[in-house]
Amino acid sequence: MSEIFEKNSLPAEGPLVAWYGDDFTGSSAVAEVLTFAGLPSVLFLETPTAEQLARFRDRRGIGIAGVARAHGPQWMERELPAVFEALASLGAPITHYKVCSTLDSAPQIGSIGKAIDIGRSILDSAWTPVVIAAPAIARYQVFGNLFAIVDGIPHRLDRHPTMSRHPVTPMNEADVRRHLQRQTEQPLGLIDILALHTGNAGTFLDKEMAAGRQIVVLDVIDDETLRAAGALVWERRGEGIFAVGSQGLEYALAAHWRDIGLIPADPPPPQGARSSRVVAASGSCSPVTDSQLQWAAEHDFSIVDVDASKAVDPAIWEKEIARAASLAAGLIGKGRDPIMATARGPDDPAISKASETAMRAGVDTEVLSARIGDGLGRMVDTVLRQTGTGRALISGGDSSGYAAKALGIFALEAIAPLAPGAALFRARSDEPSRDGLELTLKGGQMGDRDFFGRVRNGK
Repeated sequence: MSEIFEKNSLPAEGPLVAWYGDDFTGSSAVAEVLTFAGLPSVLFLETPTAEQLARFRDRRGIGIAGVARAHGPQWMERELPAVFEALASLGAPITHYKVCSTLDSAPQIGSIGKAIDIGRSILDSAWTPVVIAAPAIARYQVFGNLFAIVDGIPHRLDRHPTMSRHPVTPMNEADVRRHLQRQTEQPLGLIDILALHTGNAGTFLDKEMAAGRQIVVLDVIDDETLRAAGALVWERRGEGIFAVGSQGLEYALAAHWRDIGLIPADPPPPQGARSSRVVAASGSCSPVTDSQLQWAAEHDFSIVDVDASKAVDPAIWEKEIARAASLAAGLIGKGRDPIMATARGPDDPAISKASETAMRAGVDTEVLSARIGDGLGRMVDTVLRQTGTGRALISGGDSSGYAAKALGIFALEAIAPLAPGAALFRARSDEPSRDGLELTLKGGQMGDRDFFGRVRNGK
C-alpha cells in the first residue's frame, strides 16, 4: 500500500477540487461529499476576496455557489469567464462545473452546453468528463441514459414525475449526450458500463478522443463503475482537468482515492445537535418536497402560504414578504416551526397563477425567479432577527441561491449529514449575528419524507 500511496499521492496542500455550482443546493452538495470523506471544504456564495480565501487556505475543496441554472446564454457569456478564471487561479487538479443530477437545463436557460463551451475556452483540459449519475442519491446512468428513483421506483428522466413536467426546464430526453448536444456544437462521446466493468475505459477514452469527441459522458450504475469513473478522471487528469457533473464526480473521486489508500475509509459522520426552533422557506414545486411539507405539518411545523404571483409587482411583493414574515415570527412565539412556502407540489394552482400573472405583466421568468428567491431569503432573515432562532432551511434549487444571498453570509462549511445532497452547514459572515448560523439548502428532489424533522434534530 505504501508504494501505491507514494506513486499516486495526493498533493500535500492546496485544493484538490475547485468548483462552481450552477445552483446553490447543488453547490453545497459538493462541499458535503468532500468534507464527509475527510477532505474539509468551503463553499463561497460569491467569488471570494483574497482575504476571505486566506481564512480557508487549508481547505481541500473550494467552491463558488452560483445561479447560472436560472440564466440564459448571454448572462453566462458575461458572468462565467471571470468565474472560470478565478477557479483556474486556485491551481486545483480538478476544476468542476457542478450541475444538477437531473440535468436541469435547456438551450435558452441554464445551458450546460454553453457553460462547457466557455469553460473549455478558458481552462486547459485535454478532455472533459461528464459524470452525472451517483448511486448515493439514486441517480443511475446506463448506456448514456439517465434514471432517477422516486419512492423506490426507477424512472427514465424523460418519464420522471417531476422532471418531465418541470415548469422551466422540462426533460424530454433521457440520453445525456442527446440532451447536451442541443446546447453545444462540440461532439460528445460515451464510455459505457461495459467498458467500465471490463477495465477498458482508458482504451475507449482514447478512441473517443481520436474521433474528436473530447467531451465524454461516463456511465455510473454501481460502486464498481463509480470507482472506475473516478479512477479514469484522476489518472487521466494531466496537468489539470475541467470536468462537468453532479456531486457524482466527487463521489467517484473519493471512491477511487479510498480504494487505493489515498484517503482513509469512511470516517464516522459527525452529528449535529437538536435545535429548539427552525425557520424554513420553500420555493420548490417538487412532489418530494410536497410530501415533506405534509409530514412537517403533522409534526409541529406550520406552513405559511406565500403568494408568488405578487412578486410580479415589487411594491405588492414587499407587502407579501412582510405579511408572511410576521405570521412566521408569530408561530415561533407559539412554539411552532414555520415554513413559508410558495407551492404544494407540481399540481398546485399557485404555480400556473404566478406564471400567467408574470406573462400578462410582461415580467421575464429570470426576473420573477430572482424576486421570489430573494423574497424568501428576506422572509427568513426577518424571522431570524425577530426571534433569535439559530437554524434555517431553504428548499428549492432555483430559489435557494437568491435566498441565501439575502441572509448576508459569504461562505458555508458542512457540519453534519442529514440526507445525501442536503447537509447541515455553518454559515460564515462578516456580520456577527449571522456568523455561525446553521443552514440547510435542499434541492426539491432531495431528502426523505421526514427531512424537515431531520433538520430540526440535526441528524
